[in-house]
Amino acid sequence: MVKKLNKWKISTFVLIIFLALYLGLGNCGLTFATGNAVAEDAIEFINTNLLQGQAVATLGEVTKESGVVKASIEIEGQPSDLYISNDGKLLFPTAIPMIDLLEIPEQPEQMLPEVTTKTDKPVVDLFIMSHCPYGTQAEKGILPVANLLGNNIDFNIKFVYYAMHPTQGEVEEQLNQYCIQKEQNDKFLDYLECFLEDGDGERCLAETGINTDSLTTCTETADEEFEITSNLEDTSSWLSGNYPLFNIHKEENELYSVGGSPTLVVNGEKIERAPRDSVSLLKVICSAFNEAPAECETVLEEGTPGPGFGWSSTGSNNAAQCG
Repeated sequence: MVKKLNKWKISTFVLIIFLALYLGLGNCGLTFATGNAVAEDAIEFINTNLLQGQAVATLGEVTKESGVVKASIEIEGQPSDLYISNDGKLLFPTAIPMIDLLEIPEQPEQMLPEVTTKTDKPVVDLFIMSHCPYGTQAEKGILPVANLLGNNIDFNIKFVYYAMHPTQGEVEEQLNQYCIQKEQNDKFLDYLECFLEDGDGERCLAETGINTDSLTTCTETADEEFEITSNLEDTSSWLSGNYPLFNIHKEENELYSVGGSPTLVVNGEKIERAPRDSVSLLKVICSAFNEAPAECETVLEEGTPGPGFGWSSTGSNNAAQCG
């Protein structure tokens, strides 16, 4: 008796074959836009050229992993992942994690990036989206460093110029964080540590004693100045039709070519493949001093925090981003 194949397995197999054919025939017109639109264009390509109305693929979270764009998609309720080259010209229906299949010999310790522009008081800017799991991972890694170095550095949380998680309250939360940092800065790091626990901003406003009247005045002013709510409500202005603009730090985003969350900039230098653990981040930031303070000799707790909210999880120093 012939075993009946699962319908989804058949459709998945057919999709892979179609993709392979398109890739094998000199791309056959498979040309996507560059930048943050590559995932949206890939979905459009799949719906138009492969599924052709028989089903609809929808786009979920988009991240960057191992030098390619990773897009979570769903077809008829079935989740899957696709991988797209950064230039949008190649689409991969799957990826084989070789690290799980091969015995990798022990690698020498990775060289940490060093800041070449030295100053007496380094400026440390971390660009994030407040609800991006990789942004919160970087924040959890850098927060002990910011607390340790204190006034020895000029530390700032800044925001990517678009929000990928508006339905989770990201736009409103970023407005709050911007104003707390601007006008109630002595409470900002405490607020951030609280928020990174579970993402409950309302609870953290109360627990850290934020003056909510002052906060409301500031957020209303910033909202009008940077057209935050206006951009949120005007979907025609959204980046790639999916993400509302958040232009509080627009000029710096353009200056440093910020393309995702997190992005670390120290003394005006964009740190490529910045680490996520506190020990490594301390070394990178301390390399930016003309003369490093004694705090740079402090031994911090080892380990890389995990993506997302919560302080108990652990992760790795990969370069995954939301963007």
